[in-house]
Amino acid sequence: MLLFRPLTFNDLPGLERLAVISGGRMTTLPANRDHLNELINNTQQSLRKAVERPGGESYHFVLEETTTGEIVGVSGIEAAVGLSGPFYSYRMDEVVHASSELQIHNRIPALHLCQDYTGASRLYTLFMDAGHRSEHNLHLLSRARLLFMAAHPERFAPRLIVELQGIADDNNQSPFWECLGRHFFNMDFNKANYLTGINSKGFIADLMPHYPVYVPLLSEAAQAALGKAREDMVEVQQLLEEEGFNYRNYVDIFDAGPTLEARTDTVRSIVQSQSLTVEISDEAVAQGRLALISNDGLQQYRSLMLTLNPEQPQRLTHAQAETLQLAPGDRMRVLWLDAP
Repeated sequence: MLLFRPLTFNDLPGLERLAVISGGRMTTLPANRDHLNELINNTQQSLRKAVERPGGESYHFVLEETTTGEIVGVSGIEAAVGLSGPFYSYRMDEVVHASSELQIHNRIPALHLCQDYTGASRLYTLFMDAGHRSEHNLHLLSRARLLFMAAHPERFAPRLIVELQGIADDNNQSPFWECLGRHFFNMDFNKANYLTGINSKGFIADLMPHYPVYVPLLSEAAQAALGKAREDMVEVQQLLEEEGFNYRNYVDIFDAGPTLEARTDTVRSIVQSQSLTVEISDEAVAQGRLALISNDGLQQYRSLMLTLNPEQPQRLTHAQAETLQLAPGDRMRVLWLDAP
């Protein structure tokens, strides 16, 4: 059974394993013990903090295989980006050049460095061990954090974004970086990603050109990469689009991957989740529907994927209730994953 719960210091070895096997492809999961310790510490401090409005909090969760204790996935939420340092994006827009004398008007697509997402909440650090990657497990790893947001809306901003990794080759080289970023830094894409992960994104972004970058001046490969997700992120992008996220012409400043956004109070998993009173019974479920179940805790937040009787969706077995740290009469959150 896979259990979704907050990250703790006991998870450091498992988190380090995930960082290594990610191969440097996950900017927010660098193979750096100090950074990973800080990531855990920030999660624990944020969960203990009384919050009335989103600030510098961050929350990371893991998928634990309960039979072995192995950590097989990680995902996170940042309460508000850009408060402790600049959060840069490229906004794709048009620049108009006109000559009244020649009666010529040209609209040229250009990339504008901006901080338009400052204050928005962000979903990030979604990574799963390939041996456990499946559609159902991906739903648990990605959507259980949305149930956490549904239970604690005061901790998150009205706007929610996700940055998806952009196109890269088999050696994790980005055509966009090779065409643009490399000209401003004496380093390859992997090193830039690593430095971004262990420092603020502003550490590198301050050296990027602040004037518009004219898209026609980029290489064909770089232009083709604009707003396109890496191949292994396509499934994640589809899941997010089903949640109600949309692409609004914002891209990552390093690999040009798409930024998706949504109003937090319209995200499907948040809107459609139900808060129900727990009942406990060990009667077998003859026919059921697949659902995500969670408690409404903070440090003790727990979520599972279960098959429930649609006639009695709040009825859990003793074992399920114990794993979710729920007792009869407690409130739990239910999100159906399949159609009735």
